[in-house]
Parts: sequence; C-alpha cells; structure tokens
Amino acid sequence: MKKLLNIIYEENYSDICSLNMYLPDVGTPFPVFIHFHGGGLENGSKDDVADLLNITSKGIALVSAGYRKYPDAVYPEFIEDAAKAIAFVKEYGEKHNLFSSIYVGGTSAGAYLAMMNYFDTSYLGRYGFLPDSIDGWVFNSGQTTVHFNVLRERGVDTRLVRIDDAAPIYFIDHDMDFSNHSRLLFIVAENDMVNRLEQNRLLLKTMEHFNYDMSKVSYKFMNGYGHCNYPIAEIITKFIITGELIRSNPNI
Repeated sequence: MKKLLNIIYEENYSDICSLNMYLPDVGTPFPVFIHFHGGGLENGSKDDVADLLNITSKGIALVSAGYRKYPDAVYPEFIEDAAKAIAFVKEYGEKHNLFSSIYVGGTSAGAYLAMMNYFDTSYLGRYGFLPDSIDGWVFNSGQTTVHFNVLRERGVDTRLVRIDDAAPIYFIDHDMDFSNHSRLLFIVAENDMVNRLEQNRLLLKTMEHFNYDMSKVSYKFMNGYGHCNYPIAEIITKFIITGELIRSNPNI
C-alpha cells in the first residue's frame, strides 16, 4: 500500500482541508472510496480510518478527507468542504489516470455530509458535475433530517426533528428524474442513536414512493450493534467489487 498523506485540497484552510490517499499495490486504474469521518461535525479526524484500510488489500484505493468542524465552522461550510474534496479527488484521478470508478461515503456525521452532497445537487453542481455521475454512495448511519449540531447552531433543542434545506430527505422531490441514479448503500444499526434507524427507514420509503430505482439501493441492517461500532470494510468491498445488491433486512 502506498500512502500519500496531507494532500491539501483547499489552500485557504490548509491546516484542516486536506486528505490522505491510501493506494493499493495493483496496477492502475482501480476503484476509489472517498470517506468522510464521523464525530458530530465537531470531533474526529481524517486519520480515523479504522478497518477501512483493509479495502486496499482488495484493490480499492481509500481517500480519507478532513473538513472544517464546529466551533470553527458554520453550516454549510463542512458540506462545501466535502464537495470540494470530492471534486479535487475526481480531478486528481483524471489527471493521473488513477481511478476506474469513484465511490463516496461517510460515517455518522460524515454520512450526513455525503447525503447532503448526494441529495442536494447544487454542491457538486458548482464543480460541473452531478452526484449521479459518481458510481456509488455509502451512507453509514447518517442523519437524514437536519443534523443535531446544525440545530444547536440555530439555538434549537437538538432532540427535535426538523426537515428543511439542511436535511438530505428534503431534496427527494417528485419533479426530479430518479430513473438513472447512482448505486446507493445505507448502513444502520439495530441499537443506533435515537431516531437514526427510523429516519433512514423514512428516507428509503420516501425514495421508493417517488420512484427511485430501488434495484440500485442496498441496505445493511447491523443486527445487535450500536451506533457505528461495527466494521464496514468488508461490506463496502462487496458493494464496490461485486456490485451485488445488499438486502440484509426487508423491514429496514
């Protein structure tokens, strides 16, 4: 595995907005998975790759990106950072002929950032491409409503459920064309954070109601686990390499 560490993707915030690339020991091009860490939009680090490094042994590159967080950021700066990181990796891969396909995802707060960049097309649209031009997206226990720390920034009780343009589910709109979207993978735990499982169920049912192609939507129910306390490298590898539809629980 080859490591390219602390690559700056935003010069104005070079101490924060950087990423690590972990490249497999195989010939190029190969798939890449861009991951955003969790931590409630206030903690965590791009160095928190846990078991994700294992995907490199399967011929998949891993990119772990840092982003601005509370208290040094305000909404939507962390979402904008994620968009810029995705665009940077896409351009970098094209320049060096590195990647055969691109997958994007995150864990917890990082999944919220990934969801916002997928469902709100304006963020990546600023860089001249749409989210559905990405081969696949992985949302590991992401909040589908307004993130609780965005509510805190607004001075609102963080236990409340709010849906507006800071919520991924807000952008599921019947006027959009969902007939040819990216492959999607949702991961959520049986004993997840309060409302997290239910919110993901609501988003999936809303997608189905508005005619998303559910044959491209996978979901993995982590039976017996709590919030993000399970390994995901094997799940992501299966999703990327085999392209197999993952359906672990029909009642998610």
